[in-house]
Amino acid sequence: MNVPAHPSATCVVLRGAAQGALEVLLLQRNSRLSFHGGAWVFPGGRVDAVDGGEDELERARSAACRETLEEAGLELSPRDLAVDAHWVTPEGRPKRFRTWFFWAAAPSHRVQVDGGEVLRHRWLSPAAALALHRAHELELPPPTFVTLAKLLPYDHFREAIDSLSARSPEYFTPRPVADSTGIVSLYEGDAGYESGDVHASGARRRLLMPTRGPWRYELQS
Repeated sequence: MNVPAHPSATCVVLRGAAQGALEVLLLQRNSRLSFHGGAWVFPGGRVDAVDGGEDELERARSAACRETLEEAGLELSPRDLAVDAHWVTPEGRPKRFRTWFFWAAAPSHRVQVDGGEVLRHRWLSPAAALALHRAHELELPPPTFVTLAKLLPYDHFREAIDSLSARSPEYFTPRPVADSTGIVSLYEGDAGYESGDVHASGARRRLLMPTRGPWRYELQS
């Protein structure tokens, strides 16, 4: 039986560190939580009844602001948020979400975690976060990994803000496929997405998650 995907929202909070270098806020979830317990993620959670709006996207904006305040103590307005992507948890999982990813500039650098769902926070450059993941020092869920990988080209906060403002939202409904190396998560636009053939020739839009070795996000037309 397929579990319905619950509406949810996530906010990728960015700041300019020393000399304007780009950093992203990551929060460590409590290991006791059943969904991504112990992992490092962006602020976010389910869309609840208190989240107002005329449609799912507006309610997701409200949820992203509420969750960022509850989990990180940062107060955002829905108008501060720009849409980055939409992710849907693959079928067959015990918990599924359809999640709007937003990005926003940090209103301040003072973060206060709730100490319940979230235990710690870190401001990291995308490159540093991915390096820590390679070293098995930072657990990242696939959507978080891909989002950080997409931010790698930007060294500076202002450059990232200007580029993200002009970018259209991306859509991800992962199709994970097991192969001899581990798991390949195929996304819409990949040559093998419809067939599930990881060896299909053509465009690449996939996350490689080998049993041994570092993860790698591939995007080639």
